[in-house]
Amino acid sequence: MSLATPALFHCPYCMEPNEVEIDEVNDAGQTQVLDCQVCCQPIEMTVHGRGEDMTVEVRQENE
Repeated sequence: MSLATPALFHCPYCMEPNEVEIDEVNDAGQTQVLDCQVCCQPIEMTVHGRGEDMTVEVRQENE
């Protein structure tokens, strides 16, 4: 059984879809920097909530 939940978001630079695995227990309320899977630009990702209420907020790293 996987503890990770897949989440889809669009890159704030190139607007292409990206998918990431979220660990709802450890990632909630945390900000992480990851690279876009398409254009390789750095993205700040923040996870809010858990389960049905989970949202992923992304923005350009230097915003």
